[in-house]
Amino acid sequence: MKKILLLITHAGALIVGVALGIYLLPILVEPESPGAEAITASQSGALFSTEFKRDLKGSDFLHWGEGRLTLSASQAVFEGELSPGPDYYLYLVPKFVEDEAGFLEIKSQSLQVGSVKTFGGFILDLPPNTDLQQYSAAVVWCERFGEFISAGQFRN
Repeated sequence: MKKILLLITHAGALIVGVALGIYLLPILVEPESPGAEAITASQSGALFSTEFKRDLKGSDFLHWGEGRLTLSASQAVFEGELSPGPDYYLYLVPKFVEDEAGFLEIKSQSLQVGSVKTFGGFILDLPPNTDLQQYSAAVVWCERFGEFISAGQFRN
């Protein structure tokens, strides 16, 4: 009985430790977010903007984004907060979606802009020759776990 109890407690501790490691590692290795001045300067040429909200169908207490995304001809700039996590990417998508199933349906038609490594705002260069008229929304997606984080529609 004592060995079974030890096995259960050690297995539980291992599971909790791995879960905490997965959650905390991105926070511990997060590079410094761009400052307010850099974000403001990058937003000056914005062609489109959208709001990311916490209360989307696919967002939950561990997977959310809140803030403003602006798009210029060459950059995507996010001023706000994202829940911490590994392997986040910003996608431009042809239509607004608000959950995993919706995004997976259109992922092949979407443009992966770049890796999001900071959770307190980011600035990403758009791939060369990106035509923003082909897209109407943006999605932050966790590739590692296939999790929807947040989205916003910038064009109807």
